[in-house]
Amino acid sequence: MNQLPSAMNRRSVLTTVAGAAIAATSAGVRGSAAASQGHIKQSIVSWCFGSMGEKWSMEKQCQVANELGCVSIELTKPDHWPMLKEHGLTCAIAPNGMPGAPYVKGFNNPKYQDEVIARTRQMIDSCAAAGIPAVIAFTGFKWRDAEDPTSGAMTDEEAFDNCVAGLKKIAGHAEKQNITICLEHLNTRDDSHPMKGHPGYQGDNVDAVADMLRRVGSDRVKLLFDIYHVQIMNGDVIRRIEECKDIIGHVHTAGNPGRGELDESQEINYPPIMRKLLAIGYKGYVGQEFIPTRDPFVGLREAVMLCDVSV
Repeated sequence: MNQLPSAMNRRSVLTTVAGAAIAATSAGVRGSAAASQGHIKQSIVSWCFGSMGEKWSMEKQCQVANELGCVSIELTKPDHWPMLKEHGLTCAIAPNGMPGAPYVKGFNNPKYQDEVIARTRQMIDSCAAAGIPAVIAFTGFKWRDAEDPTSGAMTDEEAFDNCVAGLKKIAGHAEKQNITICLEHLNTRDDSHPMKGHPGYQGDNVDAVADMLRRVGSDRVKLLFDIYHVQIMNGDVIRRIEECKDIIGHVHTAGNPGRGELDESQEINYPPIMRKLLAIGYKGYVGQEFIPTRDPFVGLREAVMLCDVSV
């Protein structure tokens, strides 16, 4: 089958978006929002731009979000939420409050589950008080001692049973507070950088994670569908969005390979994926979670424009 027309169309779209982003920045047109359609509620994932690239301050991130038409800066701690509110922004999804790398010790391991539940409960209460809609969650690493691969691994069956039991313990509180817990699927293939892949993470099969979350039986326990991680581990992204439409609570983006910008150097075709989200009736946020490799404003503007699709 000849793939040239679609490939040329994708390249044309990316080239047009990149050119527009660079031209707008060069001309100083920083007040025209990149998210002009507004059908996709776009969010900036704070760690990507606060600890990578130019390491923007929170104030700078707020300014950029408003310039680009993004409505959220996510995975920010509660002490930053007043600043977001001052700028007319929200935090689409809050961190879980776990110390260190938050995805290492999760619901899968009885050794850490009480602490995970307690910290998640505390964050749920903070979210409810501030009007923040969701809290992130993780299965955790598969090792019985999460930081020691020599300690032996739990089977997926055992780990997912533990996750279901733990999530059921906190689901009722999330329901009471009207806060959604979104558990993230992560890839275990990329070992080139600690934030590009997570070897040892238990929940690396999005289909299995979705099935596990359905077993909890709560509308307040959902899947964080990270397109970058799904592409690496499972692929067939658009079909999987359809299959997971009942359980998707939040969405993340990044280019693959490399977790860089959403440009022509990577393989994921974002506009039809965004249109699929609209087609299934997704009303949540899409967080831009790529690691900038060049001018972060230009790269972020390109990504926002690319995901700002029409119905």
